[in-house]
Amino acid sequence: MRERWLDPFRVPQPETDSAASMPEAAQGGGHRGGTRPKARAKNMSGTLRRLWGYLAERKLKLTAVLALVALSSGLALLGPYLVGQAVDLYLDEGAANAPDFPWGWFLLLLGGVYVLTSAVSWTHNVWMISIAQETVYRLRTDLFAHLHRLPIPFYGRRQQGEIMSRLTNDIENVSGTLNSSAIQIFSSVLTLVGTVSVMLWLSPLLTLLTFTVVPLMFIGIRWITRRTGPLFKVRQRSLGELNGYIEETLSGQRIIKAFSQEERVQGEFRARNEGIRAAGFWAQTISGFIPKVMNSLNNLSFAIVAGIGGILATRDVITVGTIIVFAEYSRQFTRPLNDLANQWNTLLSAIAGAERVFEIMDEDTEEKEDGAAQPIERVLGEVRFEHVGFAYDEGKPILSGVSFTARPGEMIALVGPTGAGKTTLINLLSRFYEPTEGRITLDGRDLASIRRDSLRSQMAFVLQDSFLFEGTIRENIRYGRLDATDAEVEEAAKLANAHSFIVRLKGGYDKRLSADGSGISSGQRQLLAIARAILADPSMLVLDEATSSIDTVTEIKIQEGLQRLMQGRTSFVIAHRLGTIREADRILVLKDGRLLEHGSHDELLAQDGFYAELYRSTQRGESVDSASESAGSRVSEAAEADVQAAGSGPKRSSFK
Repeated sequence: MRERWLDPFRVPQPETDSAASMPEAAQGGGHRGGTRPKARAKNMSGTLRRLWGYLAERKLKLTAVLALVALSSGLALLGPYLVGQAVDLYLDEGAANAPDFPWGWFLLLLGGVYVLTSAVSWTHNVWMISIAQETVYRLRTDLFAHLHRLPIPFYGRRQQGEIMSRLTNDIENVSGTLNSSAIQIFSSVLTLVGTVSVMLWLSPLLTLLTFTVVPLMFIGIRWITRRTGPLFKVRQRSLGELNGYIEETLSGQRIIKAFSQEERVQGEFRARNEGIRAAGFWAQTISGFIPKVMNSLNNLSFAIVAGIGGILATRDVITVGTIIVFAEYSRQFTRPLNDLANQWNTLLSAIAGAERVFEIMDEDTEEKEDGAAQPIERVLGEVRFEHVGFAYDEGKPILSGVSFTARPGEMIALVGPTGAGKTTLINLLSRFYEPTEGRITLDGRDLASIRRDSLRSQMAFVLQDSFLFEGTIRENIRYGRLDATDAEVEEAAKLANAHSFIVRLKGGYDKRLSADGSGISSGQRQLLAIARAILADPSMLVLDEATSSIDTVTEIKIQEGLQRLMQGRTSFVIAHRLGTIREADRILVLKDGRLLEHGSHDELLAQDGFYAELYRSTQRGESVDSASESAGSRVSEAAEADVQAAGSGPKRSSFK
């Protein structure tokens, strides 16, 4: 890890350096099967234009700030000019007449100019901070809203920590730049323009001599920034990846400890942290050369003005007061350049952060619904799949030619090995994905003609890893219907067989839970999820492996709760233990994205096909996945035997 940073000007490439030692889950800021964002230079002007679009919403206040900045810059130029005029007046009238000069009024005027400059500067800084905070508030709000419009597959490709890094760290970088750097950059530009104008008016010759250091400044700044820019991008990207890794390891502490992987995780963290440290070190170190270069050139400029100006003064070409004023202006000329150089690395960091924010905002949201899409009222729950197919990538179908009908109130079980397409089928039904072929109807209406929010309001989900929000048990159950009364919440808990364990907890329904639901068992979390679904009173249910990895007593309670929940509702159940779905009205057997068999448990056993072999294998204690392999091989052998037998007798199907 250290070798890659021996050359400070070499930017690690994501495909090699940054990703080489990362596990697949963490590469690309959490991209799983997607394309990693690369640390190549992007459209800086485009990013700045988009930021300006947010700032432009506050045109009136921003115009006032710019006017105050212009006034502040003008007042800053007035002070040295007054000093120069006083010096020339003193020298012209001679020391004998010095007491007659109104020094008191002059000092009062000069002090007033500097006090007013400070007051104006403080005012425009406060106003700019207000603009910056309002802008960042809007940017953060827009990003958060956009995240909630993104399709489910997006979250499968990204780590939560990496997304959070963009929502917090990257936007905070933008905030810091708008708070201070933006106004300082604008002030520096105005000061630079004003200073050059006054210098040309005072002495074009000395102005041209002062300009001799400008090419050296720009050459030095360009050389430095071309090397720091990529490093800042690497640092921001690596920081996002580290946040994702931290979030992943904190969530997986039980597994890490169970497999004694603490040392490996610590080593991986140190390697990633070292990458951020190295990128930040070289970026800050190299950009730190800028003030040194600027100060040296500033002193050189001052020496040129003082030397040549002194010669011109002895020849009465210019006055001593003009030399004093010009020397001060020469410093003011290089000071804004110095400020611009100092703020450049901050600006680069903010642009890198803004690019990462806009990268998320440029992600495609869920397909916009046709204007004809309408809400749907209470439904009966008849679901029909008509030759439905789905593929993420062309030529790689996940589902193909799936057709079936679920009648109102039926329990439909989905069975098959991992990757068979069970979850994809549910995602299509929920319109998290859209079919690439065929269509799905609900009570005779094409799902594409029903608004997504209206469709999903008719459904409730009970998942194996039931997600709970940070808050009280009451609040988590009420998430099913936010206007439910306390009595309705408790009644739903009773129907779900959750009431008895809730009242035994300290705090009862008001016990606070963390986001991961620690403090209660996985079975109890499922009971709360069932209570939440009962409270929602949906027309359709999706139960995804809702009875796995729990004790027998809790499973009985869950089954009782589910029976109450499913009564009169069309239900789709995914289970990895076939014993839990024997009472299903129909079982759909999926394999390799195709509907292989369908029927009731008894009907499928009578067919003596794939499901029958699968069931017998699971009865022997095999998992569904391993049982699928053995069942598939036995069915294939039977089919091959049938083909061989076809030559000597009538054709016979391997499925009875």
